[in-house]
Amino acid sequence: MSKDTVKTAIDSDGLRYLSKTPGSPFGSAGTHSAATMSCFLCGKHRARSQLKTRKLLGKSQLVCAPTCNELEEQLRSSKP
Repeated sequence: MSKDTVKTAIDSDGLRYLSKTPGSPFGSAGTHSAATMSCFLCGKHRARSQLKTRKLLGKSQLVCAPTCNELEEQLRSSKP
């Protein structure tokens, strides 16, 4: 069994990927560094306004509001 060849290399300036676009796919909104956060239950990234805190496993966690399924249906119906 042979190992795959390494397709990336670390340049002298510390960058590893030459074709990767810089930045985060989630972006940032103004002064807040976290424009989106992931739901603790479904794991999807949502705007902070679409999340609520709920006590789970003894800690307050951010989850979709009202529920993950209802929010997904609302987002699907609002798209043209």
